[in-house]
Amino acid sequence: MSSLKPGDQDHLRHEFAKLDHDVRLICFTQQFECMFCERTRTLSEDVAQLSDKITLEVYDFQKDADKAAQYKIDKIPAVVVEGIKDYGVRYFGVPFGYEFSALIESIVNVSRGRTNLSEQTRNTLRSLARPAHIQVFITPT
Repeated sequence: MSSLKPGDQDHLRHEFAKLDHDVRLICFTQQFECMFCERTRTLSEDVAQLSDKITLEVYDFQKDADKAAQYKIDKIPAVVVEGIKDYGVRYFGVPFGYEFSALIESIVNVSRGRTNLSEQTRNTLRSLARPAHIQVFITPT
């Protein structure tokens, strides 16, 4: 049984109709799942079932340490959103609430190979002299 309401599933199917290319969700958890690991894995499974263009791979953070290192995963739960290439999109923690919307938007953007960033933002990013590591921290409060 899905953790998503039927109306939400219908909305997501509509959003996922916009996908251009396949997307892989790569979920890292562990054998004895913490509460948030289990919820993240379950949510990832539910999302992946809503489109033929979304696949899910689940790895054990400890048993598959080489795979975690490959994707630079250093904590769990974690979800990698990967398209034609790895754009570096990672979610750490359970993507509920506003974070869920951001996850869905990331799936669509990764599938398209582009974002809705303004031209001014794109120009600013192009002007960076070296690679930047951007992290966004969110709290329910």
